[in-house]
Amino acid sequence: MHARLTRRSFVGVALAAGVGRARGHALAAQRQPEFNFIQYHNQPEASPLHAALAGMWSSIKAETGGRVDTHIFARNNNIEGSDPAALRTLMSGQIQFFTVMGGILGTVVPAADVQQMPFMFRSAAHACAAMDGALGSYLREELAAKGIVSFGGGAFDNGMRQIAGRTHPIRRPDDLAGVRMRVPAGQLVADTFKALGAEPVTINSDGIYAALQTGRVDAQENPLLLVELFKLYEVARYVSLTNHMWSGFNMVAHQPTWTPLPGDVKAAIERNLRRHVLTQRRLQENENQAARRRLAMHGLTFNEVDSAPFRQRLSDLYRSWKSRLGTRCWSLLTDSLR
Repeated sequence: MHARLTRRSFVGVALAAGVGRARGHALAAQRQPEFNFIQYHNQPEASPLHAALAGMWSSIKAETGGRVDTHIFARNNNIEGSDPAALRTLMSGQIQFFTVMGGILGTVVPAADVQQMPFMFRSAAHACAAMDGALGSYLREELAAKGIVSFGGGAFDNGMRQIAGRTHPIRRPDDLAGVRMRVPAGQLVADTFKALGAEPVTINSDGIYAALQTGRVDAQENPLLLVELFKLYEVARYVSLTNHMWSGFNMVAHQPTWTPLPGDVKAAIERNLRRHVLTQRRLQENENQAARRRLAMHGLTFNEVDSAPFRQRLSDLYRSWKSRLGTRCWSLLTDSLR
């Protein structure tokens, strides 16, 4: 016969469980770690990405009994050269984990640029599903061949990219003629805006505000939450909802660090990564939607954009990049669009 669970006994069980968890966290905090890692990412501390990484590594520390301790650095610890420099730092083993866009990875593994193929993915959720599927598996193979570990279900979301500018809204491709457009490092983004008639200017994310403020660039393109977090509403007037590319952050690791880790430690990292990625994706989507309302309150003017004329203008770019990415990669991309 089962004992009757009264309210008092339930509270007692809950308190005991809570004490047990707290004791586990306390023991983890006291134990000297066997593995000390450094994690870089390029977002501010107020971002959903930073919160997800903090929660993830805290859970991993607790589950491994304090054997794993990871120091997380927002904005890539202000490293000179930003994302490209951080990627080199990861590959040399000076840091062990990094979240990075496909366009930056594309400087080492060209196939990774496929994540930012313009006007292909319908939404961030659509792109994330492709990264969780066969296309993502292929990219992990390509990255592994270059000594970079990536993870199934390990693509955090940043959102669909929109154009925010100082001078005028973008409604059709001709509106981009001669526009000095800030772009991140990566060949595909630059090629895209060249094909649309703009003048791409490569600037790291920490320099966008100053570039708009001084007139070095006329516009920039990023998900809406980044426009808010970096306070670009102070130096921009118009937001054109182009949804021209997906932006995500792939969790990658230094292969010589990852390979010899004990199986239980790898399992704890992979399990918690998948869990926190799913949570972060939902939060990022909600925050990008809420950012539109908040940015409008800051005085930014929004306009919707029909993507069809932009896709037509990019027909030569698609042919060129299909050849560059290769038949298998392009086929997996088109399969993911169905």
